[in-house]
Amino acid sequence: MYKRLLLPLLFFFDAEQVHYWVCDVLRFAYKLPGVPGLLKKLYVYEHPSLVREVAGLRFKNPVGLAAGFDKNAEMVDELAALGFGYVEIGTVTPRPQPGNEKARLFRLKADKGLINRMGFNNKGAAVAAAKLRYRQSDIMVGGNIGKNKDTPNERALDDYISCFQELYDVVDYFVVNVSSPNTPGLRDLQEKEPLTHLLRELQKLNGYKPKPKPIFLKIAPDLNHSQLDDIIAIVQETGIAGVIATNTTIARKGLRTSDAELEKIGAGGLSGQPLQYRSTEVIRYLCEKSGNAFPVLGVGGIASPADARAKLNAGAALLQIYTGFIYEGPALAKRICKSLASESPKTN
Repeated sequence: MYKRLLLPLLFFFDAEQVHYWVCDVLRFAYKLPGVPGLLKKLYVYEHPSLVREVAGLRFKNPVGLAAGFDKNAEMVDELAALGFGYVEIGTVTPRPQPGNEKARLFRLKADKGLINRMGFNNKGAAVAAAKLRYRQSDIMVGGNIGKNKDTPNERALDDYISCFQELYDVVDYFVVNVSSPNTPGLRDLQEKEPLTHLLRELQKLNGYKPKPKPIFLKIAPDLNHSQLDDIIAIVQETGIAGVIATNTTIARKGLRTSDAELEKIGAGGLSGQPLQYRSTEVIRYLCEKSGNAFPVLGVGGIASPADARAKLNAGAALLQIYTGFIYEGPALAKRICKSLASESPKTN
């Protein structure tokens, strides 16, 4: 029903506006008596074989919601009722910022993809932290952190430290985002020297905490093998928990969408099914080249149980979905979980 009736209707309207409408409806409905229980009955699937232990954390299932959907941690409980094993909020910056000029979110229907140039629009780390203090569910929450657009790269560490301090008490793990293509100069921080310094300093701060939180690095799919080798070395040198592979891509190869339409849309990061193969390639390379020395969380083009299995077979320890969630609907996490559970070895 979602794909045949609701999705075509939603696609008549601006993509970003539809996102806000859907979120508003979900938050409103969740407050109604009986709705939280109904949502959980419809969309939550639990099975012992789905439980994952990663970086010292216990996840009820391996299917998470990627950062970008709930930027300000305004609907973690509602999303938990849709069957996710964890939710990643953000990207959060120290100070609120409006993001890039609208329109900035575009559908590529023929490719089941999205192009966005949101630009880290969010209400700031303090607002997200306040929201998380009042959440009711026990779902794992990750804090995806970045720098403000007007912060020069030589002071980027200050922004990441500010977000880390603000969110430390209310998230279960952190994600350092230096791979979004929509903040000018941000991807320069993926270079070996600045990235090593950034992660080393965050880990140093983390070590002073009574209970250090796992820190993951989110990387771009556009890195070559030499750069991925650097990422492996950096992870091992700094001792962070692992990598999230991958963010959106600036590539536009092999798309069904016309060149004219792509030119009309303009710049931005591409997500969804066009990213599926490349993100899986990156996951496999990191896992094989490192000898599975650290966990890799797989994201990019997951729209079915088969897509999820491909990421896991490539070595992913956990999964994240976003664009597939939009195109396939709220039952996607449950469908993936049921499929994975049905494939697990039977025990007596």
